[in-house]
Amino acid sequence: MVVKSDSFSRHYADLQESFDTLARYQLKLNPAKCSFGVQAGKFLGFLLTHRGIEANPEKCTAIINMRSPGTVKEVQQLTGRMASLSRFLSKVAEKSLPLFQCLRKNDRFAWTDECEKAFGELKQSLTSPPILSKSQTDLPLLMYLSASDNAISAVLVQERGSSQFPVYFVSRVLQGAEVRYQKIEKLALAILTTARKLRHYFQSYEVVVRTDHPIRQVLQKPDLAGRMMKWSVELSEHSIKYEPKGAIKAQTLADFVMELTSPAGEDRDEDTQWILSVDGASNLGGSGAGIVLEGPGGILLEQSLRFEFRASNNQAEYEALLAGMTLAKEMGATSLAARSDSQLITGQVAGTFQAKDPQLAKYLEKVRLLSEGFREFTLNHVPREQNSRADLLSKLASIKKPGSTRSVIQETLAQPSINEAQGNVLFTQEELNSWMEPYIAYLTRGELPEDKKEASLVQRESARFVVINERLYRRGFSSPLLRCLTIPQARKVMDEIHGGMCGSHIGGRALVYKVARAGYFWPSLRNDCVNWVQRCDGC
Repeated sequence: MVVKSDSFSRHYADLQESFDTLARYQLKLNPAKCSFGVQAGKFLGFLLTHRGIEANPEKCTAIINMRSPGTVKEVQQLTGRMASLSRFLSKVAEKSLPLFQCLRKNDRFAWTDECEKAFGELKQSLTSPPILSKSQTDLPLLMYLSASDNAISAVLVQERGSSQFPVYFVSRVLQGAEVRYQKIEKLALAILTTARKLRHYFQSYEVVVRTDHPIRQVLQKPDLAGRMMKWSVELSEHSIKYEPKGAIKAQTLADFVMELTSPAGEDRDEDTQWILSVDGASNLGGSGAGIVLEGPGGILLEQSLRFEFRASNNQAEYEALLAGMTLAKEMGATSLAARSDSQLITGQVAGTFQAKDPQLAKYLEKVRLLSEGFREFTLNHVPREQNSRADLLSKLASIKKPGSTRSVIQETLAQPSINEAQGNVLFTQEELNSWMEPYIAYLTRGELPEDKKEASLVQRESARFVVINERLYRRGFSSPLLRCLTIPQARKVMDEIHGGMCGSHIGGRALVYKVARAGYFWPSLRNDCVNWVQRCDGC
């Protein structure tokens, strides 16, 4: 048992409280085994001092004095000792990959030059391991991420004044299919892994993820399939915010300057330009569009868009371009280089071809309107063989409805984009003053209520909501998106379904299910339907 205090004056009161608790339950202490007024000591394998949590020098010396392993068992001993010090080692999984690969080989054991180099770097880092700081409850925890082809890493730090102090390092090797995840998925997996491992920190502190990548926007996409949706719901229970990365002020965090790293020979020019490849397809089976958006650091987003209306090939090409530009805008792109294999579309946007068709003229006007939202926008023509990935997605959307488990954004467009201005309405004042306002503010502007309990509830529940075309919808596990209604709108819906032209004055429970099947939601749906039936004069 350890009684720890911030100061000597407070320490006396803490000891008195501990002794009172022991006396209440008639527990006794052996004075020969007690130590008081200790300023430093070992606890749970670590060294606790006034400076913070330090690595056990004996454990560090045990690794530093080890000779190079000559058998598989000795490598296992080394990795076991490393695991006990992993919280002090930055990106230890990535740096130790050669050692883990030694254990995976089925043939005879071989200690390579890469293993020796990794072993030497490990010894060097243990000569002066960082001191982990005690986290202060009144300050948020900052989180920095890093992902490579085979490992993910994260670090929790606290910022006090102009300095940053590390609290905990987390790192692990990617297994199986995780190696083939997209780069943005690996960064999201790093957040999820850290939240699971350090759950006690995430439940007690507000965590601010500092990243230059659009992780929050990706996790909030309405039709993101499979694992990303589950990750978004799991992370919603914690108070997590996302901010631009900014400068790293601690020398011990130098490994996290680059969030995404690639092997030698695969480095890319990390400018801020995003590359958009689009293609539309129209056939007897339907119409669709394929979109591939590539961002800095190897970010790759794929979108398959299916049309519920008939569209010509040229209209499908324009719809693909508009959807791709909208996706890039949501991801925060300011410089966009778009590519299409349609000579007509690229020529009309460039001004070399005239848009004589009235429909295409409306599409062209909307493309130029969207392009004004980018600092730099270009649209170039490419041969079809250089646009094969977007072409494949467009053909997939034109013949198949969404249902794949890949992390491809799959959406359905109910009407042409040029009709949206007539069909879509901005949030009304009634909606902004209703129960929907906190969710709308958080999902569109990142604003939270001032009350901490209400803010925590909104953050936790926001993963179940999404804003599409200025409307709030609720996600369903086994149903389509449900349109969120205000209380006056809900009364009209219940009146129409229960006793309207096609109403049959059904019971309360049946009315709840019928409203949900019709595609509507509000928080008090169940109670309101039951009360509506009880007050119905016709029943």
